[in-house]
Amino acid sequence: MRDFLKIFLASALGTFASLVALIAFIGLGAGSLVVYLLASTSTDVEPEVEDKSILVYDLSLEILDSVPPSGPGIVLEETLVGASNRAISLRAALDSIAQAAEDDSIVGLYLHGNTSEGFATLKELRQALETFKQSGKPILAYDLAWSERDYYLTSVADTLVLNAAGILEFNGFRAETQFLAGALQKYGIGVQVLRAGRYKSAVEPFIRTESSPEDREQTQALLADLWQEILKTTAESRESTPEELQQLADQGGLLMAQDALDAGLVDRVSYFDEVLTDLQDLTDTEPDDGDAFPQISLSAYSRLVNQRLASKAKGDTIAIVYADGEIISGQGSPGIIGSATLTKALRKVRLDDDVKAVVLRVNSPGGGASASEVITREVELTSEVKPVVVSMGDFAASGGYMISTQADKIFASPGTITGSIGVFGLILNLKEVANDNGVTWDVIKTAEYADIDTISRPQTSKELALQQAVVDDLYDRFITMVAESRQIAREKVDDIAQGRVWTGVDAKEIGLVDELGGLNDAVSAAAEQAELEQWRIEEYPKPRTLEEQIFENLFGQLISHLPMGADPLTQEFQRLREELAVIQLLTDPRGLYTRLSFTTEIE
Repeated sequence: MRDFLKIFLASALGTFASLVALIAFIGLGAGSLVVYLLASTSTDVEPEVEDKSILVYDLSLEILDSVPPSGPGIVLEETLVGASNRAISLRAALDSIAQAAEDDSIVGLYLHGNTSEGFATLKELRQALETFKQSGKPILAYDLAWSERDYYLTSVADTLVLNAAGILEFNGFRAETQFLAGALQKYGIGVQVLRAGRYKSAVEPFIRTESSPEDREQTQALLADLWQEILKTTAESRESTPEELQQLADQGGLLMAQDALDAGLVDRVSYFDEVLTDLQDLTDTEPDDGDAFPQISLSAYSRLVNQRLASKAKGDTIAIVYADGEIISGQGSPGIIGSATLTKALRKVRLDDDVKAVVLRVNSPGGGASASEVITREVELTSEVKPVVVSMGDFAASGGYMISTQADKIFASPGTITGSIGVFGLILNLKEVANDNGVTWDVIKTAEYADIDTISRPQTSKELALQQAVVDDLYDRFITMVAESRQIAREKVDDIAQGRVWTGVDAKEIGLVDELGGLNDAVSAAAEQAELEQWRIEEYPKPRTLEEQIFENLFGQLISHLPMGADPLTQEFQRLREELAVIQLLTDPRGLYTRLSFTTEIE
């Protein structure tokens, strides 16, 4: 019965999106499908690197904490919607930038575009760019507009160029939470909550109209840590100070091109034709070649690098197992950690004698409590027979932290959002809205609590007490799990838990993680624990099948690439659809969740 509400809220938007996708597919005609089928039977043309080439990194390239799809299946999206900027894994991006520094055919690196990656991912990418810079090859960055995230990455460049009509946004971070309580009340949807942890704010959007003092406290601390990382790092690159950058932000932080130049935040104000001349000079290209110069995209170069590294790989295997997305029970999908899918991958590497160590890459805000416990058990079993090292991405919080606890060692980035050790449950009912529209219920039962999961009425105090006891028991087990695995006094864990989120820096100080570092640091630590001098990498879970890629591209991804997707109204609709789709993920059999807030965005 409880599933009815979440299905009801998500079905209308989901049906509409599917209808649009179907219409779009029909409109494309049989010709495009034939092109796809022909293309899918052939292999990809392997990329080549011309002499004196520029490695081009479009910051809009999606960097994944998973194994991206490859082979003929990805031709579908490229054929139907013209997408050619393939997503790549973070590991592939880091390896490619490192290889480019040593590749005699690569003479420089060009950054452009805008990023939406999380702070931990940006930190690792920036460190890779700094290493590339040490090779002596120049990095040039150019665009029309940069946000703080873009500038954090591009400020590493030797030459930072802003378009003469451009703008640099450097006005600080904000965390904006959407509260739904008023809307739920208006439409007669009742909400009751269960939770353990005074900072566990994931329930607040459903029962409040503004942040609680506890949530405001933790969010302010989180933003302050992330902002200080931006100030400190960019100031070092631009020979400035955090105080000077803070003053710019406090004065408005929206700098036109000349203002950014005067403040020393960029090196030049130019148009693209002038930047093009620089790139052509660097590659010894004649100006009469138009816009051309020898270049290769980061995504294309990554395929070449993967082949090079695979051909050289030898020794025992280190498995990188990706846990990326919302945690649910059952099967997973891109951006969704299914407990059955991930435990199967962990069992496979645990039973494989060729795998000597495991790196669990966690990028998850949490999710279902039951699914999180199932995965945690499999991590524990794996750590009993071979080293397991966790590498935390942008998020490793709540259930994402739970599945990390059984590792031998935990690495986090300074910008990782972690902790959030707490539990909550949402109990919704439709009594008011249903009664107002002539819908009533009658129940016949054989025991007092047989209808405890009904949506037809609010829970009684006795029913709430029974369910709160379950929440308290789960929270108690969570606390005990952390105390035993991290060898921290239980009382201290309880004090730093309470559903509170921490950055990686703070998490290290309080003992929730062992080291600050990225994915490559975790791999090195795993090799050290397994006493390996040479090793090869295998990644799990494996990419989706061709059929799964076809289904996703036709009925999941296509709508976002349609021409109408560019207008503000459709973008807002798509955003609302994605937010409501989260409701469909509330599938825990006990109705309890270890997850971050659903509606908070940091910008």
